[in-house]
Amino acid sequence: MRIAHFSDLHYAVSTLPEVDTCFTYAVEQAIARQAEVAVITGDTTDHALDAHSPALMALARQIRRLADHCPVLMLQGTFSHEPPGTLDLFSLLGGRYPIHVANHLRQVILNSRREWRASVHTRFDANDWRDADCVLLCSCIPTMNKANVAASVGAEQAGQAIGHYLADLLAGYAPGNLLARQRGIPTIALSHGTVIGCMTEHGVPMAGMDHEFTAGALFQAQANAFMLGHIHLHQAWDHNGQVIAYPGSIGRLHYGEQGNKGFLMWDVTADRANCELVATPARRTLELAFAGAPDMHALHQYVASHSIEGAWVRIRWQCLEEERTTIDRDAITALFRGAAGIKLEGRVIPITRARAAGMARCHQLEEQVHAWAQQVDTPAAPLLACLVQLAIHSPADIAMAALSTETVAGDACTSECHASGNGAVQP
Repeated sequence: MRIAHFSDLHYAVSTLPEVDTCFTYAVEQAIARQAEVAVITGDTTDHALDAHSPALMALARQIRRLADHCPVLMLQGTFSHEPPGTLDLFSLLGGRYPIHVANHLRQVILNSRREWRASVHTRFDANDWRDADCVLLCSCIPTMNKANVAASVGAEQAGQAIGHYLADLLAGYAPGNLLARQRGIPTIALSHGTVIGCMTEHGVPMAGMDHEFTAGALFQAQANAFMLGHIHLHQAWDHNGQVIAYPGSIGRLHYGEQGNKGFLMWDVTADRANCELVATPARRTLELAFAGAPDMHALHQYVASHSIEGAWVRIRWQCLEEERTTIDRDAITALFRGAAGIKLEGRVIPITRARAAGMARCHQLEEQVHAWAQQVDTPAAPLLACLVQLAIHSPADIAMAALSTETVAGDACTSECHASGNGAVQP
């Protein structure tokens, strides 16, 4: 069975130029490579879409193209991306072959007439399909609602409880999958979630015990191929002919995403499975980061040594507050004028001034001077003498005395006050 596996399309008005270009190319490639079944493992949309949205129309157009070529199986993804009920619309599109929406825990059979038949409960009994005209057995595990589990076991235990429940569920699929494989029927499983230890599209390993699956639990289902969605980086695990794989997202939606974007072409038999990533024309992103202000010389060298034409560029830096006006954003933008888009992200480090601890609790000015002097390790006596002179003489007289050679009472005090004022922190 030759299966085209797509995932994480994230159709929305904001993502439409990228995802529709990539998905259109992917559908063309799936048809050209003679896919017998098309599978989409969740997050087909990025959020709830209005019926008149151009993104919904573009997505429906491509799904219909797939349905005119082969049967289509669509899996419920993350609820925030695909609100429950979103996918039901696609089962009404028509087409030469049927579109089945898997939004409950079910097993689905594809028969030789290329028709879908779903189980009544979470899985088929052996008698339900043993004599059926079955050419492919699919175990569908859509996104689980953690809120329901949290209501029973508590929020802190919900993640681990779902993991234990899914491990038991997957083990329960094993007898039926093994029986189907003995009869020469390919078996696949579909889900949308996180495998512990997988890598995100930014190269970060997913560690912790609150993720849905372990690779061992997935292999226990004894399906030839386990087709996953949710993680945007292509990766795969192989064990005795069984393969678990993420195709990754269809396009590049964020800066810093690693690896090629695309979909998977699977060849699945009753004995083993293998898959191949077919890359899509996802946009190219470039990133430059500076510890301080952007270095124009380094930027000129980068442009001279890299292909900028058609790329999406992000430049990051951080600078002190007084340096922010020295950064010429227009010059940087002009330097990358061949890029398809440029994003400048400057982080300004604010100047912080610390007050002397305890000053606010002092009611007299003399007490505040003592607190400040203690904080900065400065003698308080010269400053207090200056306060006395300020009480006796006018500011104009003190200023004239400082500028003249005349000796007036308090000249020495004024000089000391000037000397002590050289510190970085002022009262």
